[in-house]
Amino acid sequence: MAQAPHVIWNNDEADRAGTPLVVMFHGYGSHEGDLMALSASLPDGFTVASVRAPQRAGAGFQWFALSSDLGFTTDAVVAAAEPVVQWLRDESLQYTHVILLGFSQGMAIAATVARHAPDLVDAVVGLSGFVAPVADDDAQADFFHDAALRAEPLRMFWGRDPQDPVIPPALVDLTAEWAQQHADATKVQYRGIGHGVSPQELSHVSEYLRALTD
Repeated sequence: MAQAPHVIWNNDEADRAGTPLVVMFHGYGSHEGDLMALSASLPDGFTVASVRAPQRAGAGFQWFALSSDLGFTTDAVVAAAEPVVQWLRDESLQYTHVILLGFSQGMAIAATVARHAPDLVDAVVGLSGFVAPVADDDAQADFFHDAALRAEPLRMFWGRDPQDPVIPPALVDLTAEWAQQHADATKVQYRGIGHGVSPQELSHVSEYLRALTD
């Protein structure tokens, strides 16, 4: 069995049962405390868990290695997602809702977990990120249960700057195509935020979470 991920929380264990859960996945070279700082902008009454990526990357961590042109392998994405799925299967039982929130590379992990185990996830919130491409003949294709999401689309919020200087346009286009076929997506563009998150976006995310859990 894979080692459980390192997780930090916004509340005490005794306060979690019966609340909605937001699980956060940080971006490349960052850490679990980075996104947890955003939890103060989310609605009251939510349990927030921020997960540390498994591999070192400079002063921070990465979910999977990136080449110089930001390429990556499906094997690496699946290897990063599997321990999260195992942890979430047990952890999710006490919550009213489970929402996965990922920034940049973390959005790929959030979406991959939801694609593998759509029964565990109520929605994905993606910030300045992307969905991992998977070819039909990929050795890991069976890990992704996209057929289930075509039948019952994944609820998704996807916010980004159309001029994001980091995420390659090809990945943006692929994510948009995937969302059209597999998600009930709320897509919002935030001009001028670059590869980041804005107060307006966090306000919209909070509204989305409230509507989802009311």
